[in-house]
Amino acid sequence: MKTETKEAATRRLARIEGQVRGIMKMVSDDRYCIDVIRQVQAVKAALVGLEAVILDDHIATCVDHALTGSNVDDRREKVEELVAVLGGRKK
Repeated sequence: MKTETKEAATRRLARIEGQVRGIMKMVSDDRYCIDVIRQVQAVKAALVGLEAVILDDHIATCVDHALTGSNVDDRREKVEELVAVLGGRKK
């Protein structure tokens, strides 16, 4: 993972952690369910954004390296990984 991606991911994770702690407090404080749900949706959206940042980095580094290299098995493995993760399957 590139340094700038790692830093961006760390910042995003810290923000997500804060959001989750906020949701825990909302539940403890017996806040209105719809307000809690909206915050849960915000966390889900933030995780999707984090996933995109990490996936973009993976494609730009690991996948690019495999596709430009001479190892056919490595290429096949990276493509299979991407298909699995984008399809929601475990490899």
